[in-house]
Amino acid sequence: MAKDLFNNEIIEDVILRDIFIEPPFSVIDTKTGRWQNRKRKWINLGIKSELGRLDNLTGVENAKNYDYDYGHKYLINNGTSIFDPALTELILKWYANNKSDIIDPFAGGSVRGVVSNYLGHNYTGIELRQEQVDSNREQALNILPINKQPQWYVGDSDSVLDDFNRSYDFLITCPPYMDLEVYSNNELDLSNMEYDLFIEKYNSIILKSCKLLKTESFACVVVGDIRNKQGYYEDFISITKAAFYKAGMCLYNDIIILNSIGTASLRAKKTFNADMKNTKVHQNLLVFRKPKRIDKAQSAWAKKLNKKTY
Repeated sequence: MAKDLFNNEIIEDVILRDIFIEPPFSVIDTKTGRWQNRKRKWINLGIKSELGRLDNLTGVENAKNYDYDYGHKYLINNGTSIFDPALTELILKWYANNKSDIIDPFAGGSVRGVVSNYLGHNYTGIELRQEQVDSNREQALNILPINKQPQWYVGDSDSVLDDFNRSYDFLITCPPYMDLEVYSNNELDLSNMEYDLFIEKYNSIILKSCKLLKTESFACVVVGDIRNKQGYYEDFISITKAAFYKAGMCLYNDIIILNSIGTASLRAKKTFNADMKNTKVHQNLLVFRKPKRIDKAQSAWAKKLNKKTY
C-alpha cells in the first residue's frame, strides 16, 4: 500500500467521468467537447431520427410564440429536433440494469431504441405514426444485428398499453411538449389536443406505463417547459411530476441539463429587451422510482396532490 511522507495511505484520485461517463451531479453539461464527441460517434453509426417526420415541425410561428430552446434535443437543418443519443447513453448507464427490458410510451424517432439495444438492452417503444416506425425499423436494421432489433408498436399508447401484460425494468421517454411540435393531424396525436384533453391522456398513458414497471425500477423523463401564447410558462414540469405521482412513483432525482448556447446568445438581447423573458438554455431530467410502499415513500405534497384533480 503506497503511503506519503507522513505515512498516510495514498488514495488514487479516480476521475468521475471514467466511472460514470459524466460526474453524477445534479447538473449535466452537454456543452463540453467530450459530450459533443460522444454525440457525433452515435450519429456516425447512421442514426437519422429526423426521418419519418415532417420538416420544420417547430414552425416559425411556434418559435415566435414560445421562444423555445430545444435543449436536450437538437435542431437539424430542416428545423426538426431529434433526441440526443449521448443523453440516452448516459441515462442508461446511470439507471438501467444490464440487459433491462425497457418501455417507452412516447417513442418518436429512432434514437432511444437504437441506443438502448446497441448497449444490450431490450427496448419496446410505442409510436402513433406508421411512417415514423417504418423509418425507425429501417435505421435499426442498418445499425444493429437482426437478433438485436428494438421493438416498436404502432398506435395510441393509451390503447396499446391496455394489451401489455408483461413487466419492465426501466422506463425512458420524452413526451410531446404539448403543441410546441405538431407531429400529425391525427386526432389521437397529443400534440393536436386541447389542454384539458392533453392532460387527461397524458396522465392515463403515464399511469398505464408505470403499472408495468417492477418495484424499485426507475423511470427517466426528459422534459422542458414551454410558454403559452401570452408568454407565460405552462409549468409542464410540474404537470409531469404530478402525473407520475398519481401513477404511484416517487421523485428520486431532478437533474438540470445544460444545453449548448447555439443561437441563444443572439436571441437573448432581443427577447429580454422586448419583454424581459430570460432565454431558456436548460431542460430537466426527472428520475422517478417505484417504491415498495408508496405510503412511506411519497412526499407529503405528492400524497396531498393525489387527492385532487390537477
